[in-house]
Amino acid sequence: MIKKGSWVSIQSTVLDVGERAPQVPDDTKHVPLVMWTKGYLLDDAEIGGRAEVITRVGRRQSGTLIEENPAYTHGFGKFVPELNKIGDRLREMLFGEEH
Repeated sequence: MIKKGSWVSIQSTVLDVGERAPQVPDDTKHVPLVMWTKGYLLDDAEIGGRAEVITRVGRRQSGTLIEENPAYTHGFGKFVPELNKIGDRLREMLFGEEH
């Protein structure tokens, strides 16, 4: 049992297969469009059960409870050396060469 107020992740179906737009690619038109949402659990719930959360921006969302204490796992892509040079140049422009 996961307690009310816990940070969790839920999954919900936005569009079923038959509701998808006809122009979507073949590899996606045969699966539902799903959404994962993170938020604070509004009532005690079990993994795999129905749950409602409130997100960090105050939106209420319901779906299937899939994880407790989910981490943010996104990244910003591969290393781009030019971005380091841009950062150095900006610091120089804002704070001078001896920042």
